[in-house]
Amino acid sequence: MKSSQHETTEWSDSVTLTVSDNEPRPVLTVSPSWLSPGASVTLNCEVEHPSAGWSFYWYKAVPDLSEKSSSYELLPDGSGTAQDSYIIHGQTHTAGYVCRAGRGDPEYHTDHSQPKFVWSADVHSAASHTVSPDRVQHFTSDSVSLTCEGNFTEWRVRKFSEDGRLYSDCRRMTGSTCDINTSKSDTAVYWCESGSGEFSSAVNITVQNDGNGPILVSPVHPVTEGASVSLSCSLRTQQILSNVFFYHNDKLIQNDARGELKISAVSKSDEGFYKCQYSGRESAQSWMSHFATLLIKVVHVTAVQCCA
Repeated sequence: MKSSQHETTEWSDSVTLTVSDNEPRPVLTVSPSWLSPGASVTLNCEVEHPSAGWSFYWYKAVPDLSEKSSSYELLPDGSGTAQDSYIIHGQTHTAGYVCRAGRGDPEYHTDHSQPKFVWSADVHSAASHTVSPDRVQHFTSDSVSLTCEGNFTEWRVRKFSEDGRLYSDCRRMTGSTCDINTSKSDTAVYWCESGSGEFSSAVNITVQNDGNGPILVSPVHPVTEGASVSLSCSLRTQQILSNVFFYHNDKLIQNDARGELKISAVSKSDEGFYKCQYSGRESAQSWMSHFATLLIKVVHVTAVQCCA
């Protein structure tokens, strides 16, 4: 306003200020979610309505069976980083992670993110498990048992379903064994967590919804390099089939009267997605991985002392 002439300016553009009672909750993503042992894992933490000035905190989720939850352990150099990403080098085992953000002085902190997991099929963890029957694919109403193994007294079986839900308890847990009467909703990633904070490797379990279609019978765990393996095709009413087509990464690799695909010595090139076809009906595809054993060559050196 000009005081001498009592003239006013036009109105400014309006600004909307929104105050929310809900604390912002960051969203964590991990890449890759399925891990080759020893690879790097990248964590990304995103705050809703992102703006400048946030610092980020990075944690490993440690199983707490007594509380049916997890505690959070700060990762090395994971306190108040300026970057919204964090790289973990040399990850080998299945693990869970969370993040949170903070800003201001004194610093205000968001809630922790929901935990996200990176899954590994590595077999060297102190915790392990077996699946019976030993195959990835199952029919609906099959009885499947997942048994946790290792020198621990307490266990829980975790399940991450196709719809992105994380389940912390097995519906039918007896001792260290989770018994599942399969339905389509049981298609998920499964692993064991011990009372001492150890994670087992993770496995895929797929439930076939087509009661008349075939399933691929393939091992649930990685096959040791150089070992032999047989893949087959099965119907609910008939366990042994012949004249089966087998595909590797969608490429037809066997089409004859045999009912099994036999690989005499598994190598890296045998990894990939497999499926079978019988009477014009295809199974779902499942990933078969191999486990490379590390061979260490020991060289013996003989020292000879010589006198001048």
